[in-house]
Amino acid sequence: MRWMMLPLSAVALTACVTINVYFPAAEARAAAREFVEKVISTDDAKAPPSEKPRGQSAFVAPLGERIAAELARVDLPALLGIGAAQAQTQPDITIKTPAIQTIQARMEQRFDGSLRAGFDAGALGFTADGLVVVRDAARLPLKDRVAINQAVADDNRDRKAVYREIAVANNHPEWEPRIREVFATQWIDSARSGWWYQSGGGWKQK
Repeated sequence: MRWMMLPLSAVALTACVTINVYFPAAEARAAAREFVEKVISTDDAKAPPSEKPRGQSAFVAPLGERIAAELARVDLPALLGIGAAQAQTQPDITIKTPAIQTIQARMEQRFDGSLRAGFDAGALGFTADGLVVVRDAARLPLKDRVAINQAVADDNRDRKAVYREIAVANNHPEWEPRIREVFATQWIDSARSGWWYQSGGGWKQK
C-alpha cells in the first residue's frame, strides 16, 4: 500500500507547483486588448471585432478555446485532495488600479496629442518588444521632430512602467516579461491600416 501512495503524492505535489506558477495567458490577452484599444482608439471609434476563421460563426468559440474553457472549470486541486491554502485559484489580470489607470490616461492623451499623427504619417512604428520608435523621421515636419522624439521617449517610459505595474498589481512581479510579450503582440494586432510594425527583424505595414 505504501508504494501505491508515493506516486499519488508525487502527482499531487507536481499539480500544486504547476498551479502556483500558472500564467493566465487568455486573461492577459483580454486585458491587453482592453488597455491598448482605450489608448489608441478615437473617441467615436469602437474596438474592432476580433477576427474569426472563415466559415466559423461569430458566436461559436474555436474548439481549442471551448476545450480550454471546460478544463478551466475542473477543480484539479480538489480532485487531488489539495487544500485551498496550498493551491492558487485560477488568477485574473487586473488593469484597474489607480497607478495603471494614471499611466493609461497619460498614454491616451499623448497618443491623441502627437503619436497618432506620427503613425498616420508612417514615421512611427510599434517594435516587436512592446515599444514605439521613430522609424522614418523624414516623414515628420521638421518643426515637429523634437516634440515627437520627446513624446516617443515619454511613451516608452510609460510602457515599461505599465508592464511592470500590471505584474506587481497582480502579485506576480515575475510575470513582467510575459505581460510585456502579450502587450507587444496586442499593439501590433490593434495597429490601424497603414501603420508600421516590426516583424521578423524588418518593418511591415498594416
